[in-house]
Amino acid sequence: MRTWLRRKRRGLERRLRIEHFGAIAQLSWPRALVFLDRDFARSLGVNSSKHWDEDEQEVGARPLVAPLEAHLQITNRCDAGCQGCYTAATPNAQREWPVERWKATIDELAEMGVFHLALGGGESADLPWLGELVQYARDKGLVPNLTTSGLSSLARVLQLAPLFGQINVSIDGLGDEYARVRGFDGFAQADAALLELRKRTKNVGINVVVTRHNFSSLDKIFSYAKRRRLNEVELLRFKPAGRGISTFSEMTCSDMQHRAFLPTVLAGAKRHRLRVRVDCSYMPMLAHHKPSRELLARLSVYGCTGGDFLIGAKATGQVTACSFAQPPKDGPNVDTLKDYWRRDDAFGAFRDWHNAEQPCASCDYHALCRGGCRVVSRHLCGDETKPDPECPRVVDARDKRKTLPLAT
Repeated sequence: MRTWLRRKRRGLERRLRIEHFGAIAQLSWPRALVFLDRDFARSLGVNSSKHWDEDEQEVGARPLVAPLEAHLQITNRCDAGCQGCYTAATPNAQREWPVERWKATIDELAEMGVFHLALGGGESADLPWLGELVQYARDKGLVPNLTTSGLSSLARVLQLAPLFGQINVSIDGLGDEYARVRGFDGFAQADAALLELRKRTKNVGINVVVTRHNFSSLDKIFSYAKRRRLNEVELLRFKPAGRGISTFSEMTCSDMQHRAFLPTVLAGAKRHRLRVRVDCSYMPMLAHHKPSRELLARLSVYGCTGGDFLIGAKATGQVTACSFAQPPKDGPNVDTLKDYWRRDDAFGAFRDWHNAEQPCASCDYHALCRGGCRVVSRHLCGDETKPDPECPRVVDARDKRKTLPLAT
């Protein structure tokens, strides 16, 4: 069982999970997971002689003792039929686990020391046992979060809203742009769901899959989120998974848009005084602008952390390094994750990012970026060990090779 320490200060509880570099603190307010070095952890009561029997190592020197969060695709069923759906969900999908197996999964994850669950699908709001599972997670000390389309079973989500740490509705554009990205017109219904959810809880935001079709409207989306009094916008890079494989070339952002991503997001977040989160696959686009490495490390901003900070699980229970990755050939089901997690060869290229080729090997940000998105590399290069081919630095290196003079 994972070693936990609980402390209270000024009425606020914090929970510490011991790590090789120190500890991770889960704060109740502000809601955050904070990485602590050993000195800070000692000041909070960690017995160093008991927990650290080797020299201190930096974050990333080896995997965490357990994931921070688990992304559970608890159903394959969904009526929406989005053209970029990463799971290729359909209305009649059958192969998925019952609630008892997911409860066993929560037992396993709680014992390992996982903090958060991200519940998705398909459309998990349609599951009649969703409330039972969410309450079970809470009873085991995990914080469940939900991603929903807002297009069905809204009454169930409204009833369960107080149990979730965060509820995000997927809105990939406003008005007609929603239809351009998703392939159907569902904006008005998703917007109405947001309004109702915001009446029940303040912990409501939106997930936005960024594509070449909605990139120019990000500022309008931020403005919309501010008007709706949402607590966050999370920006997700379009991934070649599920139905997104066939639409990737049409939907993925251009190189110019990727290079403009960070200044666009910073300007919009500042203008609208809005909390904007970006997924880990955007790290190459952030590093392109050469932000302070020390600041990024202090803020725990990392690139691909699949199989380390996070794991995914398919509706059939198969473990994946992230929600978009394929299950490892010899990987376990998620309710028996613990033994696999400790293996040196677990998750393959996702953990073996230290052995990088150029231009990653000489990049100042490699220890933070970890080579970019493995799922994009697998799709475009046929090899998930290759550097992210959409990284601006990789694009520049590729263009430079094309223009080198021939040897004589």
